[in-house]
Amino acid sequence: MSLLATDVYVFNTLLEAIVFFFEVVGAALIIYGGIRATVRVLLLEIRKTDISYNQIRINLTNKIVFGLEFLIAADILGTILNPTQEELVMLAVVVVIRTVLGYFLEKEAIEYQIT
Repeated sequence: MSLLATDVYVFNTLLEAIVFFFEVVGAALIIYGGIRATVRVLLLEIRKTDISYNQIRINLTNKIVFGLEFLIAADILGTILNPTQEELVMLAVVVVIRTVLGYFLEKEAIEYQIT
């Protein structure tokens, strides 16, 4: 293997590791937010704590939006590895869906902060 081929292989391997890391972080944020929200709802129902449903909802929404941003970054970096036309179209569709979802979740969180 030539030096250039070795460099490309190392770059691709490093990029795959980063993509995997971002996917794991994004999923972990969403899972953590869901588990935390579930625990807080149970505490609210059982102990009648001072936490409001709106605050729980805002915290969950923030975790989902932040997790989606990591997943979008992973998709963008992953497409660098396989830049076919099909991959680019899939990336565009996924980014648009996740961005719209993130926008509306964030908008909802702001509305809950106002009320």
